[in-house]
Amino acid sequence: MSAILAYITVPNREDGLRIGKALLETRLAACINLLDGMHAVYWWQGALEETQECVLLVKSSAARQDAITAKVRELHGYAVPCVVFWPLTGGNPDYLAWIEKESGENA
Repeated sequence: MSAILAYITVPNREDGLRIGKALLETRLAACINLLDGMHAVYWWQGALEETQECVLLVKSSAARQDAITAKVRELHGYAVPCVVFWPLTGGNPDYLAWIEKESGENA
């Protein structure tokens, strides 16, 4: 069993929900969470930018990382969307098994 958490930033809740539902519908995710109201400050093309964004958290199987990245890049409006992954190294074994069951290669 190898579960991951994807951290993806999106410009707003609507985009996050659209992308998140696409990941769920294609079984690339077991569950998504949207966190509204993130304040982002970052460098972009030589200038310091500041904006409001939404965070999309995706729980999935590690085997789905490449497919998640490809789907987000296909649907996202940013030229370089933030898509990063953290391995889930512990937790409720039943929950981790559920993530794998719902988003694994046999889902």
